[in-house]
Amino acid sequence: MPTPSMEDYLERIYLLIDEKGYARVSDIADALEVHPSSVTKMVQKLDANEYLVYEKYRGLMLTSKGKKIGKRLVYRHELLEEFMRIIGVDDARIYVDVEGIEHHLSWEAIDRIGDLVQYFEEDTSRLDQLRNVQKDNENKD
Repeated sequence: MPTPSMEDYLERIYLLIDEKGYARVSDIADALEVHPSSVTKMVQKLDANEYLVYEKYRGLMLTSKGKKIGKRLVYRHELLEEFMRIIGVDDARIYVDVEGIEHHLSWEAIDRIGDLVQYFEEDTSRLDQLRNVQKDNENKD
């Protein structure tokens, strides 16, 4: 299982390849706001763990293992963002909150959050009821 730092890299690499068709060390460094030398070290670790294939000066490709995990990490991130919206977290805070919790939740917890998101998406009146409860609680404070 990848470390939280490895997960951040895999998620970003997966997104870059999905968006642009490729991911260069400089692109990853810019996206994660780290030095290219840090990216090179991590990419070498990811290569050693068979998440990707890296050839110096030639670029990198995710392995099937890396693609599978990258896709799941992107799903987790997007699901948690949607969950935060549903429960009424301010949009300006969502990214920071998701980054703070995503590595600390089990996949079982992620699956249950997915069930809850689906529950609210299937019937928007449920979301309206939640919003009313939240407003009532705010008015009590």
